[in-house]
Amino acid sequence: MSQTCVFVYSEQFLQYKFHDDHPFNQLRVKMTYDLLCTLGALEDRQIVAPRMATDDELALIHDRSYIEAVKAAGRGELSEAAAQNYGLGTEDTPIFPNMHEASALLVGSTLTAVDAVLSGAAEHALNLGGGLHHGFRGKASGFCVYNDSAVAIQYIREKYGLRVLYVDTDAHHGDGVQWAFYDDPNVCTFSIHETGRYLFPGTGNVNERGLGAGYGYSFNIPVDAFTEDESWIAAYTTALREIADFFRPDVIVTQNGVDAHYYDPLTHLSVTMKTYRAIPKLAHEIAHEYCGGRWIAVGGGGYDIWRVVPRAWALLWLEMTGQADVSGPLPDEWRERWQPLSPVALPLEWDDPDDLYPPIPRKAEISEKNAQTVEKALYFIRSQRRAGT
Repeated sequence: MSQTCVFVYSEQFLQYKFHDDHPFNQLRVKMTYDLLCTLGALEDRQIVAPRMATDDELALIHDRSYIEAVKAAGRGELSEAAAQNYGLGTEDTPIFPNMHEASALLVGSTLTAVDAVLSGAAEHALNLGGGLHHGFRGKASGFCVYNDSAVAIQYIREKYGLRVLYVDTDAHHGDGVQWAFYDDPNVCTFSIHETGRYLFPGTGNVNERGLGAGYGYSFNIPVDAFTEDESWIAAYTTALREIADFFRPDVIVTQNGVDAHYYDPLTHLSVTMKTYRAIPKLAHEIAHEYCGGRWIAVGGGGYDIWRVVPRAWALLWLEMTGQADVSGPLPDEWRERWQPLSPVALPLEWDDPDDLYPPIPRKAEISEKNAQTVEKALYFIRSQRRAGT
């Protein structure tokens, strides 16, 4: 197998745009790409252009009537009543021109990453344009029209016949992917996210364990609001190690939302770049320990596109390519290029300062509660181990 890593990218990713004031802004992908190029960490030979997913590929997960509705919406030909039935034209997921084409490209870009890895052309592949994990079979939700991760996993199952471990570290529960494979014992889903008591989509409780033959293959760790690095990393590390050892996947697919950061405007968590160094490091280890190196990573949430997303996603690629020891100042050239567009001061360094935010008064209580949640989430695995099965 080649030791190369693939970076799937096109400026056409920016065409997935609801409106100027919408929090989902694919400019963050371009900024990350530019940061990596400025750093000299991304070579031309590693960049692969995406393709558009076909209707048949979209239909691996999505109803064909829904696909046709998305096409009609993008042409301005879908009635308001019909759009509402499909979750389109809402505040979260407004209709925009050529919606189908822009959305199908994001799905196709994840399939491009899948084929690069599973054909043996690369060990790892990254598609920051993907990670739209809230899309359902027949309905848009939470900024997501089509669910590229779910389509990609079903594509892997049908084309390659491999067992897939899906790991979702977005602050929002990976609901669309979980429900798509809730009864499938060949797909194990693990989501660590902010508790749904306070945050969309309100699901992802520890008792969502799967259904039928898929029971025991769905794992959720809903952490408490204001969770910090130490507790987040401990929960993620303990859970992912035990889940991977239990499931023993053939390939790992990771969704890398970075909206758990303290700066993110849509969530209530308090992690820093320490977490976004730890997340890909462990995923990388798991890929090599269980999957022969096969690792497909996608983007996801992240709504402080200036101070958080480019650094966090660049660190993901740097871990993938063995360059994760980067530290110190960000490139002056990159900061000078983007600062005139940014409404906030861009960070000076890769890592956050220790005094990024005031001390959290409930830290010990939050950490203890999260540790208990991990125990509950892993109860199924640990009970089986005790029983010797």
